[in-house]
Amino acid sequence: MDTAFKKSFSNDKQQFSWDHMTMGVCYYPEHWDENLWADDLARMKESGISVIRVAEFAWSKIEPAENEFDFSFFDRFLNLCLEQKMNVIFSTPTATPPAWLTEAHEEVLNARMDGVLYRHGCRKHYNYNSPVYQDYCRKIVTQSAMHYGPHPAVIGWQIDNELNCELRDFYSEADDTAFRSFLQEKYETLNALNQAWGTVFWNQTYTDWKEVHLPRLTPAQGVNPHMKLDYCRFLAESTFRFCKMQADILRRYIKPGDFITTNGMFSHIDNHRMTKECLDIYMYDSYPNFAFGLGTQPDKDPLCDRWNSKNQNEVRSICPHYGIMEQQSGAGGWTARMEGPAPRPGQLTLWAMQSVAHGADFISFFRWRTCTFGTELYWHGILDYDNRENRKLREVKDFYTKFQTLSPLCNADYVSSFGLLKDYDNIWDMEADIWHERIASYSDNEIFAGAELSNLPYDVLYLQKDSTLSELTRYPVLLYPHPLIMSRERAALLRAYVEQGGTLILGCRSGLKNTYGICEMLPQPGLLQELTGTDVRDFTYTSPAEEDIYADWNGSRLSMPVFNDVLTPLPGTDVLARYANGYYAGEAALTEHRMGKGRTLHLGSAFSRESLPGLLHYAGVVSPFVELIEADGRDVELTLRRKDGRSFLFALNFRPAEITFVLKKKMRFLYENREVSGEQTLPAFGTAVYEVL
Repeated sequence: MDTAFKKSFSNDKQQFSWDHMTMGVCYYPEHWDENLWADDLARMKESGISVIRVAEFAWSKIEPAENEFDFSFFDRFLNLCLEQKMNVIFSTPTATPPAWLTEAHEEVLNARMDGVLYRHGCRKHYNYNSPVYQDYCRKIVTQSAMHYGPHPAVIGWQIDNELNCELRDFYSEADDTAFRSFLQEKYETLNALNQAWGTVFWNQTYTDWKEVHLPRLTPAQGVNPHMKLDYCRFLAESTFRFCKMQADILRRYIKPGDFITTNGMFSHIDNHRMTKECLDIYMYDSYPNFAFGLGTQPDKDPLCDRWNSKNQNEVRSICPHYGIMEQQSGAGGWTARMEGPAPRPGQLTLWAMQSVAHGADFISFFRWRTCTFGTELYWHGILDYDNRENRKLREVKDFYTKFQTLSPLCNADYVSSFGLLKDYDNIWDMEADIWHERIASYSDNEIFAGAELSNLPYDVLYLQKDSTLSELTRYPVLLYPHPLIMSRERAALLRAYVEQGGTLILGCRSGLKNTYGICEMLPQPGLLQELTGTDVRDFTYTSPAEEDIYADWNGSRLSMPVFNDVLTPLPGTDVLARYANGYYAGEAALTEHRMGKGRTLHLGSAFSRESLPGLLHYAGVVSPFVELIEADGRDVELTLRRKDGRSFLFALNFRPAEITFVLKKKMRFLYENREVSGEQTLPAFGTAVYEVL
């Protein structure tokens, strides 16, 4: 089979990488008459497709009844794939347990918060923590791996499908029991639990472990926020254990060199730990067309489907050279929800190149042909119901031609201007704290918008228990917008980063809480005060009933949206900007505090797309494109990938009209293998990739 598929141990964040740009598609042989299989595979090969993913929803094709295993269906299909030299990613089918299982064992079903069980008719109706479901999963994964693992057509395995898609919360009796065990292991005593959760508030004190449950229905949605934070941690642990159980089984039976992955990026998962401890490579599912859904109110700013780049910045933090298991190829929609237009001519290529620009070396389109039945009969694939040649297939073929010209940049690194710090504790705290969520979500979106429109690409870096100083010092400038939850260990790591010469930028509402989500009785910003050199004695939301708040920064207007910390500089701290209006006009709004070789900038508000470029410029951030191209960030998305001293520039036009830009250096236009410089044009939804000469 294809020698491109081999494990590489060159990167500490992944155990597998591709050695050439590879294109695939999702295929469902169980949906089609077997007479179509050979023709489908042949047409795929003609289009440049060399990998297919199968079986993620096909449990009953392997185990049609309890303990009755029949491997003949996929034997026939895999043997045909071998004949046609088509590589296969085989999936564990645990995303959709069969009716015979759920009918016999209701305890495997997930439930709503009020206890009503989810039933057949959709997918993801199981719960991770049912011992019964775990046993059945072990059996189907073991049998599948034992039988299909040795097959020469199989080159990799996908675990489940889109973990925590559809449902990210679990409320079954098994989950309740597992949550209690999770807490007993973590806290050991009820006294410790009561202290961590502040249960004396509203008389929630527990006197027996049997009184402790999952979050349940309460008046005014008033779930204990510290319980909710631990609940999110519990869900992440449950998902991890479910994934690891399957990965451990697969590793006993798969061929040397075959990889293990999973796909999607959903809530209540520590994707970094899961990838590090369970997977060889991580896959993302890319659906930019959600930006144009008929049931949404698309933002009128120029970003729209460019927002998908924000998600891929996150993916790259998990796995630097990742794959796309599902790349949108047609209109999206279920019979039950989601209505989307067809991709306009050029958008299929644009969205796929968007993934490549951000670090993907494997692009697998969803799906080969639109299903003629079921809930997803409006989720269109490359081919439509009639199975005829169409513009989407022609565009896939054209994309493949372009994709192959990019082989020199396979495994090339993404080039960033600064790093954006995040951590799971603060992300999960946002679910329990509406104040935190409002501020942090606003900044997260605006940071992306400001960076995107200013051509200032960034990496996302998740702080974890094993994060090291060397990871941080790769970035001269780090932005950590609103870390309400802060530990002494993390504060010490940040201090070391600054002392060694780094510039750290913090926003409002930083350092307030301990790891339980309880506010510390310390002057704000708590454990970060030594870094910021500020004291926050007054703070407020900005009110929509009042004028927009701004600060004066050497005569320039600095927006101060959403929330304002009134900063009091401590000795040794310089004031860069002061509030220009509000009841705190004249007070410090932006400060700079030096420590060791570095400094901390403290902004007393959320971040905006207007304020971000100026802050980054002051911090010393320079666009990597300054000497390469003159282009308006509102017109074109730019990215740079670099490998072995060679640099590759992507220019992506998300507008439905032609755009122009100027190349400042001589470059090789890879699609056509010709040298270019000076003014260039891109058609509507056009793309270009250049090697810098």
